[in-house]
Amino acid sequence: MSAPSPAPGSPATDADARDPRRWWILGVLCLSLLVVVIDNTVLNVAIPKLITDLHASSSDIQWILDAYMLVFAGLLLTAGSLSDRFGRRKGLIIGLIMFGGASVPAVLADSPGQLIAARALMGVGGAFLMPGTLSILTTVFDDKERKKAIAIWSSVLMLGALGGPVFGGFLLQHFWWGSVFLINVPIAALGVLAALLIIPESRGPATRPDLVGAVLSTAGMTAMVWAVISVARDGWESRSVLLGFAVAVVALVAFAVWERRCPEPMLPMKLFRDRNFSGASLSIVLLSFSAGGLMLALTQYLQFVLGYSPMKTGLAFMPLIVTAMAFNGIGVAVDKKLGARLTLAIGLGLLAAGFGILATLSPGDGYPWLVFALVIMGAGSGTAGPAAYGTLLGALPPERAGVGSAVNDTVQQVGQALSVAIMGSVLTAAYSSSMPDSVTGPAHHSIGEALAIAAAKHDLALAQTAKDAFVDALSVTSIVGLFGGIAAVIVALSILRPKPAAADAEGVAVVPPGEDDPTAGEATAATPSGSAGA
Repeated sequence: MSAPSPAPGSPATDADARDPRRWWILGVLCLSLLVVVIDNTVLNVAIPKLITDLHASSSDIQWILDAYMLVFAGLLLTAGSLSDRFGRRKGLIIGLIMFGGASVPAVLADSPGQLIAARALMGVGGAFLMPGTLSILTTVFDDKERKKAIAIWSSVLMLGALGGPVFGGFLLQHFWWGSVFLINVPIAALGVLAALLIIPESRGPATRPDLVGAVLSTAGMTAMVWAVISVARDGWESRSVLLGFAVAVVALVAFAVWERRCPEPMLPMKLFRDRNFSGASLSIVLLSFSAGGLMLALTQYLQFVLGYSPMKTGLAFMPLIVTAMAFNGIGVAVDKKLGARLTLAIGLGLLAAGFGILATLSPGDGYPWLVFALVIMGAGSGTAGPAAYGTLLGALPPERAGVGSAVNDTVQQVGQALSVAIMGSVLTAAYSSSMPDSVTGPAHHSIGEALAIAAAKHDLALAQTAKDAFVDALSVTSIVGLFGGIAAVIVALSILRPKPAAADAEGVAVVPPGEDDPTAGEATAATPSGSAGA
């Protein structure tokens, strides 16, 4: 007798019920993910071209970068909830159409204001697209294959994030700045076509739209991200930063209270009672916090201290990419052997160790010592990623796959934004503290300004002083990442719990390998090691 088909919107329950097209579906999801990730990392390389060709000011550049993040982070939960209600494939297609469509006015923009508006529209598309990839993955793959699929998804995420600068450097070397946006259009069109042909539709139960929850979550997340990204510009004590955090706290607290009382909430607060869901969420925040500010600091180190070009800078991160992708697969194998809690702790511990290595960086070490740190960090990130994401998604009820995936993306954005703000502030303060008092003005606060002044005056001593001060500042900043990684290890070990034992066909409790049996305390006698059970 054949196995029953899974209910619409629910994950497969056994091998017979698995969608035979699931790996093709994963390929489409990865293609959709790649277009967003590459675009955002490519844009950083295009900044000098935007300054010269569009006459963009520093404020314009900040808004070109931040307009996307503000809209994206603000709409994530709402977009995930709408996808659950109206269809996750539909949400993914809407995201691809909006992202690819908004890339056209970005290419045609002839002023910073037009490009900022286009980037905001791309943020709307990204808000539907990113959680859509994970929610569909969750419904297509069952518990046995989900973490393997997430490992592949994570590898594509890493490849896009770190390979983007290399790709962007190639485009800008051979074409004009608009090429970094134009490339989105054919990829998005291909993604839409593939989604229509391959991906099945899935949705949660029909519920009334939670309009109040949508407004409160959008306001709260937008205000929080606004406040965090304003820190680098205005400082922690500025009125705009304090007002932004105040609005975020009020809106998010009101959102939590409303969701507890709403009969059909967009994000049921009871999800956070699950220790695995809340623990994985907090672990992802700390994982993103540890790694988020890393690119900001190391990109400056490679370009300003070691004198690398933008393309060479992108290639310099290849050890991190290759190691992370390799350890994504290794992490899945370790997860099966030791369980998610220990696997996540091991990965986060390796990430912390990588920051510890960076903390010992000295001016004469150069790239080889950095490679050592990047390899250790790649091993940690690759090991921890599938365990963290898989644990969070595995704790979700099938009908909440969309909004739950949006929670995953939201906590990542919060962690990365906080990382850039806090670690960026530490980097700037440590640099200024390391510079001698005899150096005044902009050079005392920015290595870029110091090197520009040194080049204009042919002052080799100032240039070397600024480079040494930045290396010292990078070491101090790495200590923050080290403690963030240690905190994440403590969270993983103390909060995460193994899944309840499942029963096999004969009613015998089956515990996942490496996990503690939650019913062990009830046993009257232990089975001798190595003996076979009846």
